[in-house]
Amino acid sequence: MLTFMRNKVVGIERRGADTLWVYGVLDDDIYGVELETALRLPDMVILSIQGKFKRWTTPECPKAIPVLQAAVGLCTLEESFSQRVQKDLGRKGCRHFATLLIECCDAAQKAASLIAGQEPLKRILTTSAQKAPQGRAETEPAAATSESGKKGFEPRGEKKTTIIDMHVHTYPASPCSVMRVDQVIEEARRIGLDGVCLTDHNHVWDRFQVEELRGKNDGFLILRGNEITTDQGDVIVFGLDTPVPGVILLEELREMVSRAKGFMIAAHPFRGFLTFGVAELGLSVEKGMERPIFHQVDGVEVLNSRVTEKENRMALEVAKKLGLAATGGSDAHQASEVGLCTTRFSGLIRDEKDLIEALRTGNHSPQLFRNK
Repeated sequence: MLTFMRNKVVGIERRGADTLWVYGVLDDDIYGVELETALRLPDMVILSIQGKFKRWTTPECPKAIPVLQAAVGLCTLEESFSQRVQKDLGRKGCRHFATLLIECCDAAQKAASLIAGQEPLKRILTTSAQKAPQGRAETEPAAATSESGKKGFEPRGEKKTTIIDMHVHTYPASPCSVMRVDQVIEEARRIGLDGVCLTDHNHVWDRFQVEELRGKNDGFLILRGNEITTDQGDVIVFGLDTPVPGVILLEELREMVSRAKGFMIAAHPFRGFLTFGVAELGLSVEKGMERPIFHQVDGVEVLNSRVTEKENRMALEVAKKLGLAATGGSDAHQASEVGLCTTRFSGLIRDEKDLIEALRTGNHSPQLFRNK
């Protein structure tokens, strides 16, 4: 039976009165990376950083280790910290190091808050004027008395099709992303999409908050999803209001989603499996179909801009053979990726209920919307 394992662990130790040491590990069947970072209290500046590869795919991977030194001296409380890390470390070095460093620093901020006995530290430098951080409304629930939340929205005219990017990540809900929700919406409208699904990692957007965003953007379709980590891989869920932190057993998630009458999609199910080629792993469509995840989900993401063409093709063949719904989503983490892969629906999609119904009835198809 084909299996896949992924672990991510962050540990924090206080050394002296003004230093936090953070140790992070990201480990799966393909990659193994480790980070050790020292942060200064109370300003959360990175004092030192060391990285190590335990497993890698190409001889180029270890060259990313020296790139990590670009993070020394950065203040993790700055608004642009995650974007700088993804740009300076992720693009020039290794995106796994970048993602792990962001999560390490996020955990360190929470630890620093506990040490200080205060509310969680905000991602903004203290200035002479105590103002709420820009974008605060994006991370806190909107008031339940929002008029847009009460009234909803009227259809924007009759449409024969609705094109939606069904897999998008925003910062700070997904620390690995470098774009805020307003950037997602702006780019989606600019390129002509009809809607986007916010599918942040283990995070459920507040319903009233999303309705408020729609109201501010002329009723542009914004739908809530959730990319949940299970013991068998990542699953995109629609229709589930309950947050699911950490890693959950796939069978338990299936029960939760069934009770909520939601919909489950296996996200990028073959990411990393074909790194060494099908022949080397002995992976066929038939063997791929044996993965437990495909016997619990309702659909399969067969177009994802962050995996290889071969991995997408394998997902499509498995979905066809098993009779599962096939969807497309960009898995966007920056604005230039929004809309690369989408799902085209027959008819008008107005809300999450319409989306789930259309996914169940099969009135949709994955499509490439714009070139990389």
